[in-house]
Amino acid sequence: MKKGLPPDCRPGPSIRTAGGDGTAHLLLIESWVGAMSTLLPRAILDAGHRFTFLTRDLHHYLRAAPSARSHPLLAADNVLTAETNDLPALLSQVERLHDALGFDGVLSSCDYYLPAVAEVAARLGLPGPSPEAVRRACRKDLTRATLQDAGVPGPRFAPVSSWEEAVRAAADLGYPLVVKPVDLCAGMYVRKVHDPAELRTAFLALGEFPVNARGQLRTPVVLLEELLTGPEVSVETVSADGDVHVVGVTGKSLAGEPWFVESGHVFPAALEAGLAGQVARTAVAAVQALGLDRGVAHTELRLTPDGPALIEVNPRPAGNRITELVRRVTGVDLPMVHARLAAGQRPDLTPADTGVRSAAIAFLLPEHAGRIAAVHGTDGLAAAPDVVDWSVKPAGHRTGEPTSNNHYLGHVMVTDTSGGGAGARAQELVAGLKVEYER
Repeated sequence: MKKGLPPDCRPGPSIRTAGGDGTAHLLLIESWVGAMSTLLPRAILDAGHRFTFLTRDLHHYLRAAPSARSHPLLAADNVLTAETNDLPALLSQVERLHDALGFDGVLSSCDYYLPAVAEVAARLGLPGPSPEAVRRACRKDLTRATLQDAGVPGPRFAPVSSWEEAVRAAADLGYPLVVKPVDLCAGMYVRKVHDPAELRTAFLALGEFPVNARGQLRTPVVLLEELLTGPEVSVETVSADGDVHVVGVTGKSLAGEPWFVESGHVFPAALEAGLAGQVARTAVAAVQALGLDRGVAHTELRLTPDGPALIEVNPRPAGNRITELVRRVTGVDLPMVHARLAAGQRPDLTPADTGVRSAAIAFLLPEHAGRIAAVHGTDGLAAAPDVVDWSVKPAGHRTGEPTSNNHYLGHVMVTDTSGGGAGARAQELVAGLKVEYER
């Protein structure tokens, strides 16, 4: 049977820019410090636009910048400082900046600032989904409630605010179950628990992390969920003017139980057409139920024995370089699509024949916390014709335990021009990397 998306789930007819080809001035409010801090500024410029970067702490980004070149965020026309964690103050300052500089759109790649971006867009009358829709998507407990009401398949769940509530909810849901924060990213503090003792450890750990990495007070709600089993995938979609277009389905691999660390991705996922269509329709239903009517979304699902079930919906382009996998296979540049949508334009989502049939990335995970002496096994990566990108952490890097996506020690990205072998090849190459720790 032919693999891939069935015709009714592929991108629709070519969607052309509605607002002409003029240059837009975009306001970029904060960013991730990883790959998207490079990919999104590049995409804005490649789309023919320009941007102003607004941040509360520029050094948060410069500390992560390669020393040999300027950080891509510094390609902005203006780099300005504002207290982006104070929404009323941010709205007032952005209004003054808008009067002086004139913005055509506002965007971010960082989950922690997507609600603020939506509020800014609404205040300035700029394109974007409603603030309520973005808030529902960025709060995992609100997502769960919304999708349950809409009949979108997902796990049984219970948001709890106290240990007593957690005990009662866990007894009702049954072990094992998943414990997660409602407002963190990269798999932080998401873990499987098998009994009340493990539940208490997970619950107390979240209570000891009241502020996220950007200095924002966290919502003191813990989400307990029924454990979903089966392979994990994600669906990359683009919403505009009432339509949700499926760009494709990404296969995902996980490691590090009881944690849920993403160890690799492959695009497109190796799914039969019927299952791929079911996955795509479930993701589209979730995006529509949340009200995300303009923007790029990255929706994660489990392929359970009962069918696809929602894990979460992220109202921004995928991280972990998934957008690069999509671009290499389809030619669709999702960071650029994100920028064009913010500018009020309708991007062309027609896939191109790039000559690449699959693309994959695999991540090097630490065995344990410690300081890295060296990463061995990289000698052949630069010369390998199918390796398109790779990196490893330098000697002296201190790593934590492999409990989330924040602790990668490197990655290898490959392409396959003949078929779907990129995923296995990327995993093979990463398996050949050996980490030596300082004694």
